Amino acid sequence: MAHKFKVSTAANDQFKFAFVYNAEKIFWSENYKQKASAKSAIESLKKNAPGAATVDLSKGEEAGSGYRFEIVASKDGQYFVRFVAGNGETMVRTETYASKSSAKNAIESLQKNGPGAAVEDEA
Repeated sequence: MAHKFKVSTAANDQFKFAFVYNAEKIFWSENYKQKASAKSAIESLKKNAPGAATVDLSKGEEAGSGYRFEIVASKDGQYFVRFVAGNGETMVRTETYASKSSAKNAIESLQKNGPGAAVEDEA
């Protein structure tokens, strides 16, 4: 089964989306007031994720600016990834992973498979 983006309903008449492979969510978004905004964010990810830099904040690297993936250490010693837009807002994030290599695999998956992924509207 191919990678895809799924747009769905969220609480309070809002919308969210996830980047999934089979039934597994790899990245998911915050809530959006309008479905069009969620779909616009997906298009931005498809365009900007492939060339985005990766910053390892768990190693103390500077966050920088522009579109970027950030690897972050969680309080329990695990890692998660967030994709940050040029304006500094987090667009999507992952679950926490026990290993940093799993976090890097999530980044690679979105960079490689995101641009061609279908968008399914389940809302």
